[in-house]
Amino acid sequence: METLGFMLAALSPFNLLLAVAGVAAGIIIGSLPGLSATMAVAVLVPVTFGMPTESALILLGAIYTGAIYGGSYAAILVNTPGTPSAIATTFDGYPMARRGDGDLAVTLSTLSSVIGGLVGGLALFCLAPLLALVALKFGPVEYFWLAIFGLTLISSLSEGSTLKGFIGAGIGLLLSTVGVAVVGGDTRYTFGSQFLLGGVETISALIGLYCIPVLIELVATPSEHLKPPEASRGVRFREGVTLMFKGKWNALRSAIIGTIVAILPGAGGSIASLVSYSEARRASPRSEQFGKGEPDGIIATETANNATVGGGFIPTFVLGIPGTPPDAVILGALLVQGFRTGPEMFTTNASVTYTFMGGLLVATVLMLPIGLLIGRYAFKSIVSVPKAILVPTIAFMTVIGTYAIRNNPFDVVVMVVLGVAGWLLARWGIKPSPIVLGLILGPIAEQGFVQGYLMGNATGSVAGVFFGRPLSLGIIALTVLFALYPLWSARRKRTHGEVVAHEQST
Repeated sequence: METLGFMLAALSPFNLLLAVAGVAAGIIIGSLPGLSATMAVAVLVPVTFGMPTESALILLGAIYTGAIYGGSYAAILVNTPGTPSAIATTFDGYPMARRGDGDLAVTLSTLSSVIGGLVGGLALFCLAPLLALVALKFGPVEYFWLAIFGLTLISSLSEGSTLKGFIGAGIGLLLSTVGVAVVGGDTRYTFGSQFLLGGVETISALIGLYCIPVLIELVATPSEHLKPPEASRGVRFREGVTLMFKGKWNALRSAIIGTIVAILPGAGGSIASLVSYSEARRASPRSEQFGKGEPDGIIATETANNATVGGGFIPTFVLGIPGTPPDAVILGALLVQGFRTGPEMFTTNASVTYTFMGGLLVATVLMLPIGLLIGRYAFKSIVSVPKAILVPTIAFMTVIGTYAIRNNPFDVVVMVVLGVAGWLLARWGIKPSPIVLGLILGPIAEQGFVQGYLMGNATGSVAGVFFGRPLSLGIIALTVLFALYPLWSARRKRTHGEVVAHEQST
């Protein structure tokens, strides 16, 4: 009962106001390319220093929740993920918007995000100490194999050629090696430029690879950017609920995947959404429709990446290890206020912890009306804005967003160069998603590999370190399975087509 009382404290007028403001601000910030969830949380940390700790956490958690969901707006309506975790949302969200169903796609994203957020929040409340033990089992080698698993997923999900997907992932890995090495401090591929010492900034690369090609295509094609709806259909809430009910098992599976992946520090929403998307595609009887505007694709990705919000706080609170970058910022805010993570969070500081958990659940529920309201007008605005205004507005936001990350004008140059290169590569069938994921997962893979290799040298068995642990073998088996699945699926379809053609000929 005491725990319930702490959680109900989140319903005080002041905390409710903070939750509403945080969700709305997070949605708007997350929908703008370059203004990620991490940046939104980091910028507002100083504002919280004068607040009670539980209220400060509720505000930061609400902003985080709203920003992760807000990234789907740009992914659906502009084919540009507002946050890295919304990359997979572009696969089916933008095709839906192109055929005039952008309003339905936004509604599905909202419903999925609320479900995923609630599952992640409830997991944080019910299973935090238990599930945090899983994170302790993961060492450097497991993170290396997990990164390889993530690269295999995005490559195998590439439209067209699997080989081109792997080529894109390889390009991303090469980009991730620019600058000072993660382990050892060696300087690589800077070509004498001090600006490249810090490497290729991930958000700048994401903006360039996704935004610039869209801008070029908008200028190059005379047709409308999005197909306007034939009549005013509102938010199409009933249709969205019907589709969610049909895909309830997909949503539940994706939420569980998102929560579990978030427990592993450093994995984050990008891997969670890709694993969920891959599983949804594998299990769906309409797998051939994925990538062409399949609603189940949006349900899978948005449920998973919002489940990472609650799931990521499990290792943050229990172990003091942030599950995602925004968790690291919120952990810093906790430490500034004099709180220590670990068992004390659930004993001495239980009132703060459980009030925050209640606030996170409240913010997730508030995301439904606020998201539907903002999403409705966002879709109408994007559809009705002429290209002559839309293109320079997006271009301006990309430049400002890129510069604001590190206040470095060279990042803008990198963004433009990668954008043009991404446009050229897309014309050859190499999509931006494998490149971006290679860039994100590259440092994780490199750090895990180097540390594992050093451990192997110290013990006299490098192979034993990489292939001798049950968790590693399990991840390797999944990697091989997902790498071979597209080839097996294509061969099965080809064989089936030959059988059908033979039967028709006879």
